[in-house]
Amino acid sequence: MSIRADDPTAAAGPSAMAWATMPSATDITVPGARTAPGAGERHEGPRTETGTAPTGAAVAAADATAPTGPAAAAPTPVHGRYRGAGAGFELELRVDIDGSRPLHKLSGDVFATSGATTGYFGSFVVHAVAVTRTPDHVVVTGEGEFGWAARYPVVRVVIPLVPGEGPRAAATVQFLDAPRRPGASYLCPFVSPYFRTVQWEQDSVVGKVPFVSYDTGSLPLPPGTPARTLTVPAAYADAGLELMSAGTPNVLAENADGWTDGELHGAMCDNFSLWKDLPQWKVWLLVAGAYEGNPGVRGIMFDYHDTFQRQGCAVFYDAIKGTDPDAQRSQLRTYVHELGHAFNLMHSWQKNLSEPPAPLGPNQGFGDLSWMNYPHKYNPGGGAPSGDAAYWANFPFRFTDDELAHLRHGFYRDVVMGAGAFGAGARDIAPELFEEPIADESGLRLELRAKPAHEFGEPVVVELKLRTTDLRGRTTHAFLHPNNDLVSIAIRQPSGRTVVFRPLMRRCVDEDLTVRLDTSRPAVYTSAYIGYGRDGHYFQQPGRYTLRAVYLASDGSRVVSPALRLTVRHPQSRTDEHVAELMMGEEQGTLLALLGSDSPALRAGNDALQEVVERHAKHPLSVYARMVKGLNAERDFKSLGAGRRLTVRPADTKEGIQQLAPVVDASVQGKGLDNITLTMVMCRLARAEARQGDLEQAHTVLDRMTQHFSGQRLTPHVVDAIRAQAEATKADLAAAYGA
Repeated sequence: MSIRADDPTAAAGPSAMAWATMPSATDITVPGARTAPGAGERHEGPRTETGTAPTGAAVAAADATAPTGPAAAAPTPVHGRYRGAGAGFELELRVDIDGSRPLHKLSGDVFATSGATTGYFGSFVVHAVAVTRTPDHVVVTGEGEFGWAARYPVVRVVIPLVPGEGPRAAATVQFLDAPRRPGASYLCPFVSPYFRTVQWEQDSVVGKVPFVSYDTGSLPLPPGTPARTLTVPAAYADAGLELMSAGTPNVLAENADGWTDGELHGAMCDNFSLWKDLPQWKVWLLVAGAYEGNPGVRGIMFDYHDTFQRQGCAVFYDAIKGTDPDAQRSQLRTYVHELGHAFNLMHSWQKNLSEPPAPLGPNQGFGDLSWMNYPHKYNPGGGAPSGDAAYWANFPFRFTDDELAHLRHGFYRDVVMGAGAFGAGARDIAPELFEEPIADESGLRLELRAKPAHEFGEPVVVELKLRTTDLRGRTTHAFLHPNNDLVSIAIRQPSGRTVVFRPLMRRCVDEDLTVRLDTSRPAVYTSAYIGYGRDGHYFQQPGRYTLRAVYLASDGSRVVSPALRLTVRHPQSRTDEHVAELMMGEEQGTLLALLGSDSPALRAGNDALQEVVERHAKHPLSVYARMVKGLNAERDFKSLGAGRRLTVRPADTKEGIQQLAPVVDASVQGKGLDNITLTMVMCRLARAEARQGDLEQAHTVLDRMTQHFSGQRLTPHVVDAIRAQAEATKADLAAAYGA
């Protein structure tokens, strides 16, 4: 919603006709506050003349006679959520000066009303408050950070104190300018002791029992941490958030082969009864069986649909199941962790990449005792014990203070489900986050590789290589793909803007997959499609791009790659322009990231790729459209239909072979896929041949794969690995499809 106040000083608020032109909250600034990209023109915040704010004399008398500071105890608590309305605006206020773990802050969200419609205007937060108390009331004052250029940046809240157990009194909110001249005031009745309330709908698949509760006293606790029974809502209640069970719980048919990203999204669209394609305090969690192809994935925040993200997540029962205390503790952490991503909380070691950036905790974030860290990656540094056992020996079962500040006081669109993208979108980042360290004794080197030049509209795929530089070898983790959140890739675009690639799917690989890099195995590799993510297409302009990646090693080291430069060429013909348009739609980008899908929500994207295959079969970009169509056809696709029944569209092996064979032919001639993707496609093509009944042809495809890569300039250990992969695939296919 983009609105403008033509008369920002008017007591009655902006006129209804002005809504269409006022700058959004992210387009305007406040002197001394957080600066949003594109900031410029100053505008006054909302002003009304409703409510009963104390007179200046009364407040001055209170300031002069009462003790100040958060240590003074109030007769009754005043923390929580208040809401009131004035002419043209509604204000939701959050007061955080007492209660459990008070942060001594104020914050609020402002919504503009026009006729029968309401839209988000902006948010503010007061990071440092002065608290004045008398026997009758409490006054909280401080200068705010606003999402618009407020001329009245000082916020004063007065709350009468009610003795005993009576209902809480309403808060009077007064906005003032620097000389303390009054602006708008609001009378905000008390709503809830919780700062935010979220409706949580949980579905599960047949045979997978959802987590209920965990007795924290069943295993040793850190000193000073009380034993208590924790449910998922209770864990969030400790943070001051109300997680209410709502909606219609569904028991879905199980997907025995594991759930793919596309199938999870389809299940959410079909079964999230509270879902709407707009921002709302509602979230869906599916208790699924397993994640296809990676049994180590414990959970995923998978919702990427259009611009309305973070509404759906899943936990994978098969990876966390069990009834013993260790398993129950792990289940609680996984549920809270995945829902934390839906609130736009990043992993502990990634907070500095968010917008606005948050400070990293001890040892680059790996030392955080937080729901958002991985227990096995816990490392406080300084020689202190690390790893899973050390994490649980010290974890107090709560969020860190900076995470609390986000959950309680983050700007509305940065927290509410369905609004800001994960990490708050593709905004400029500080380039120094990806600068090479002054000293690097990690013994590791990260390299990025890609084609030096791409056609306009061509999917950009990078190869990541991690190798050791220490002859003695190094042990670290092998999670190189950016979807696993342990590698981040920065992209400097032709405009000079630097953004972080944010994948559609963020897998929580909460396991310790270590690898030893030495002379016998000096490097590990992966490839990643980075052309499209949560912020849309990253390479949609012709020109020069510069990429750098950061790998977070097991010991907390940040290994930065050298810069990789690539060019996106200008289209050479009208046909090039048309094919690029067919390849670069939002749905097409999603299909490339998912490697195909049957989802009805992506029908237009599939139609565009089919047009590339049928009408532009000889165009160089058709190889990518064929790959997506072929990989999707070659596998079964599961969806949930009427009656929550799992329906399976069986693999169309004939179509898969018809699409993938030309992809392989072009790629072995150097006119298509990168080496790692080509290996995957050839294995899938072999599987399609075997499922069709031609095991001999399947072996021929795999022999061709070995022969092709043996003729490339690859290191011997890479060729040996490809040969071993081909032989293992032959054995698997013979066991599954042999006579």
